[in-house]
Amino acid sequence: MKHIQFAYAGLLLLLSLLWWLADPLLPNGYEYFALRTVAINYTGVIGMGVMSVGMILALRPVRIEPLLDGLDKTYRLHKWLGITGLVFSVVHWLWAQGTKWAVGWGWLVKPERGPRPELTDPVEIFFRAQRGLAESVGEWAFYAAVALIVIALVKRFPYRLFFKTHRLLALAYLALVFHSVVLTPFGYWTLPMGVVLALLMAGGSVAAVVSLTGRVGHRRKAVGEIEELVNFADNRVLKVAIRFKDRWPGHEAGQFAFVTFSTDEGAHPFTISSGWQGDGRLFFLIKGIGDYTARLPELLRVGDLVTVEGPYGRFDFANAGASDKRRQIWVGGGIGITPFIARMKALAVMPDGREVDLFYSTAEPDDEFIQRLQRDAQAAGVKLHVLVSARDGRLDVARICETVPGWAEADVWFCGPGGFGQALREGFVARGLAAKDFHQELFDMR
Repeated sequence: MKHIQFAYAGLLLLLSLLWWLADPLLPNGYEYFALRTVAINYTGVIGMGVMSVGMILALRPVRIEPLLDGLDKTYRLHKWLGITGLVFSVVHWLWAQGTKWAVGWGWLVKPERGPRPELTDPVEIFFRAQRGLAESVGEWAFYAAVALIVIALVKRFPYRLFFKTHRLLALAYLALVFHSVVLTPFGYWTLPMGVVLALLMAGGSVAAVVSLTGRVGHRRKAVGEIEELVNFADNRVLKVAIRFKDRWPGHEAGQFAFVTFSTDEGAHPFTISSGWQGDGRLFFLIKGIGDYTARLPELLRVGDLVTVEGPYGRFDFANAGASDKRRQIWVGGGIGITPFIARMKALAVMPDGREVDLFYSTAEPDDEFIQRLQRDAQAAGVKLHVLVSARDGRLDVARICETVPGWAEADVWFCGPGGFGQALREGFVARGLAAKDFHQELFDMR
């Protein structure tokens, strides 16, 4: 999490500093309309800056993954930037429209403008002529962006509709770029602020076009055929085994991919549940949580063609600087067991010498699923601890430490519900585990 926290804070600090150098606060004193101008400029710069970076991150750039510790963290930053852009855009709109309302209601008196210097730069003259259009376009784009961002944040909104509507944000963004280019103070463009803002909006515009044309992740897509379906009814998990018809670059245990079973539904992210053997095959274990995933056992057939995009993610079981640690503790909550299954498949072929304890906590046990898990653990030399919540109670840090006396010599890998992971992180850190030794997959793409 620290990577994305630093990236988020660093971006806001950089944009604020560049704005400050370009437009010092209140050059004309504390008069309201001078404050309004400064506030509009600042909120506009921050709003467009964070939205531009958010658009670029939506391309799922793999080169940024190591810097942000995985695509799951990248998407968390994308979400934060979207919320920040929404907040600053609302404040920007209130300063612009609220003042106009106040003047119209007689609460404020607009000061008379003195004579303006004659413009000689043809570009500035052109921009000045487009101001009215830019204001109208920006206002309607703002309304559209607010609605689309709110829809994206409301998880009850069906995924298939989110998938289709979220792409429309690219159109709203392009309209806001036009609004910003025309209305940004002309003097900014010759300063570092203008250069950085121009580069960000250029990158965001390219990303918007790529999104609108459906080319996100295009080079990382491969077509495969479903060759096996196994439905574990008791825990509502479906195994989907795929044999590729295209070249698949291979993957590491713990990575995930975006899978498209239906173009109407769009791509869903699923953790890859198998190690890579170089044979063009992999499988996913998919929990029937939402309306669509719950119906997959009825919808999918052996022989169906699917599109797989990836691999992504940095949940790779490396010790991230703690190479002296020869013990690991894995905790899988519910369907969060999937990356650990993939890792056990890999360890069965190539052991790494570490002692591993795997805790699988589930509220919906399936006997066949658990038997397969036990066989994988035995083949990989992993100590498996299965806890059924109704029978064994809640898994917590105290129970893990009691079961694994050498826990302080281990690093911990968790995949599962966010609240469960946060509780374990806080508990282990309180007992003295270094924060960097607790690794958690933030598998939430909305």
